[in-house]
Amino acid sequence: MSIDWQPFLLTLQLALATTLILFVIGIPLAAFLAFTRFRFKAIPEAIIGLPLVLPPSVLGFYLLLLLSPASVFGHWLDTWFNVRLLFTFWGLVAGSVIYSLPFMVQPVQAGLQSLPLSLRHASYTLGKSRWQTFIHVLLPNIKPSLITGIVLSFAHTIGEFGLVLMIGGNLPGKTQTASIAIYDEVESLNYATAHVYAAILLLFSFAILLLVYSIRKKLQGSITGL
Repeated sequence: MSIDWQPFLLTLQLALATTLILFVIGIPLAAFLAFTRFRFKAIPEAIIGLPLVLPPSVLGFYLLLLLSPASVFGHWLDTWFNVRLLFTFWGLVAGSVIYSLPFMVQPVQAGLQSLPLSLRHASYTLGKSRWQTFIHVLLPNIKPSLITGIVLSFAHTIGEFGLVLMIGGNLPGKTQTASIAIYDEVESLNYATAHVYAAILLLFSFAILLLVYSIRKKLQGSITGL
């Protein structure tokens, strides 16, 4: 029995790209939601949190319609930028970023909101700007929340199935992730191969979570000891 490692490599690439993009856009968004006070803040919070309760097939279906060249947005991308995201790796990345957004934003937002207001005021008193305070004072004090957001985003992307199948299909070497490869083998009644693929994915996911949560525990201990 030969093992095709391409789906695992593609899954790892997808998880890394998604997590990196979420780290860049998720932290400023979490800071905005944590520190900004306006009447209808519950609306963007609810929109960001939708993937937590929405079935992946529903989100995948609407993304399929949105990214289709027949839609206004898809036609605009195709006409002006010659870009088609459906059934491509970067289409998977776009969908994964939307689907995993709350897993990055919510832990970081909660971490920022848990910090005492006096921490910011003390930094401002010492002449630090808002940006310097955010980068050099606030973020270092929420390292466990940052680690949580990173690991949840990464792990959630690793296990995606419905969404990537809807907008990426099942194209070997292009959009076939590990979870889809397992489904493929089960459909073909190749249970032995499916078992090997599932076991590899299980062990890999467990190892990543164990490593990251160990680091998170050490960071929490160091912060508590300060």
